[in-house]
Amino acid sequence: MSKLVRISKHCKSNIFASLVIGFVMSHNAMANDKVEAVTLPSQATQLPVEPTRLLINQKNPYDMVQGAAERTFKRFATEQQAIQKNPNLLKDIVREELMPYINYRYSAFKVIGKHLKKTTDAERRAFVPVFREYLVSSYAQVFTLYDNQAVEFAPERSFSGKRIVAVNTRIIMPGRDNIDVAFKVRLNKKTQNWQAFDMVAEGVSLLDSKQAELGGIIRQKGLPYVTELLKTKSTRDIVFKNRTAKNVSTTAEKNGKGK
Repeated sequence: MSKLVRISKHCKSNIFASLVIGFVMSHNAMANDKVEAVTLPSQATQLPVEPTRLLINQKNPYDMVQGAAERTFKRFATEQQAIQKNPNLLKDIVREELMPYINYRYSAFKVIGKHLKKTTDAERRAFVPVFREYLVSSYAQVFTLYDNQAVEFAPERSFSGKRIVAVNTRIIMPGRDNIDVAFKVRLNKKTQNWQAFDMVAEGVSLLDSKQAELGGIIRQKGLPYVTELLKTKSTRDIVFKNRTAKNVSTTAEKNGKGK
């Protein structure tokens, strides 16, 4: 990546580091299967109706990505004390600050992929909101991995006349190889607003990975089964795993000294 714009180690860059590192960790062993090209029905390509969010410029994909990052992490930092007491508050932050800028409906249909024609309209309508909550829980859990990583954003390029743009970034990992990431964003022709729909880390697409993970289950057991599966996963509590492991270790040490 050439001529990267250095972003200081402030909160607005760290959200992406957390999301990407969590994605890489959870999908490192997953095969990057090719996704069969699918023509999506019109309802899948329409952006979800969300409340108007001030200060975020969705007319520019680069401003949108950085703006969403800044707002989300500012909220995360402001409510850190409450989050430590109740980690599930991270879900609220993701819903309110991140999801308005993610085209989860389009992403959901992409994940269904080649099985789309074998599903009914009712099944797809039931799947989309559940997939949204699944993304909320997934992102919220990843936020617990936050560790002050910095991000460099590539310079803005002309996006005039384009429908899909990749906003390239690089996660700076001191003492380790850096991670190249592209946030794929899509333009809605009616509203002229941009929203993110995929993240590609080191050449591995989040949507491709989710399709590889869920595609076989959809084929064997159907979309309603996967809908219920994701519904269960999305209701799980958010846990600071590092803190839990530390507490377990501390307790073990105390018990050892008491013997």
